[in-house]
Amino acid sequence: MNYIITGGTGFIGTHLTKLIHQRNPQAKVYNLDIVKPGTPLPLPGKATYHSPLLDGEELTSTFVECDIRKPIENLPFEPTPEDIIFNFAAVHRTPGYPDYEYFETNQKGAENVTAFAEKYGIKRIVFTSSIAPYGAAEQLKEETTLPTPNTAYGISKLVAEKIHMIWQARDKENRQLTICRPGVVFGKGENGNFTRLYWAIRGHKMAYPGRTDTIKACIYVKELVNFMLYRVEQHPHGVEIYNCCFEPAYTIQHICEVMKKVTGLTSWIPNVPNWIIMPTAAVLGALGAPMGICPARVKKLQISTNICGKKLKNCGYQFKYSFEEALQDWFKDNRNGYLE
Repeated sequence: MNYIITGGTGFIGTHLTKLIHQRNPQAKVYNLDIVKPGTPLPLPGKATYHSPLLDGEELTSTFVECDIRKPIENLPFEPTPEDIIFNFAAVHRTPGYPDYEYFETNQKGAENVTAFAEKYGIKRIVFTSSIAPYGAAEQLKEETTLPTPNTAYGISKLVAEKIHMIWQARDKENRQLTICRPGVVFGKGENGNFTRLYWAIRGHKMAYPGRTDTIKACIYVKELVNFMLYRVEQHPHGVEIYNCCFEPAYTIQHICEVMKKVTGLTSWIPNVPNWIIMPTAAVLGALGAPMGICPARVKKLQISTNICGKKLKNCGYQFKYSFEEALQDWFKDNRNGYLE
């Protein structure tokens, strides 16, 4: 049996690889990616890449150079029907890329991954989707909510979900598909929203953009990968979709206050009216978007990601971390010095 991780050099793939080897040091894990481990992943803008690995740590998987935008073939190992595929490879940061790139990787990648599984009779796939297929709206979203994506990223992820579902439907009684729709995934090496938030607070550059009650569904990366392995073990066949986030989801103010508590920050965070913050973001965007501040990101901060995590909470999985414990663990991974 092999663990096959597309996009295994990335944030979630690295943490999953570490967890697999913690549980089974002899496990055969293959990382199918276009980026070699130890190479900084490409980030839009001028963002600095930070690795998910601890200092001196190496990724304990076998790297296989593979571009999922093309058919998956000529692998240096023999796939078996008992293998598990974790399909993580994606273009996902938004805004940041031309629209066609989301479809080129996310849609074509889904087609090529499921064709590969079909060819070798592989019966288990875990696909990391997103909450973006729900679209941007304040209303609570459950797994049964009709998806209405309004970005190229969200549309491409919804199409990818459907492609995986078609693969499973070709052999309903034997194929297992778990689709995870995570909120904001945070942890060491995320290079994303929580890291920017921490450094903004620490640098006295954080302000609530017109409201403090914006809901931001989130999950710790170590919790997410633990849940993925749990579902692979507990889900014999069929299709299941899970919103992956703490339940209930937290407000931006709660997130900031807990982050400050865990890291020892004392910065006051003002609530700046919209009529002030949007013109300021426009100016900063024209100057190159320092700290990632631009109108599109501020607007994104103002809209709740009000995602319901009750299905995950009630499925039998036991969370390993509370939200505060998750931040403490992340802080510890950075030698209690910062979050990144």
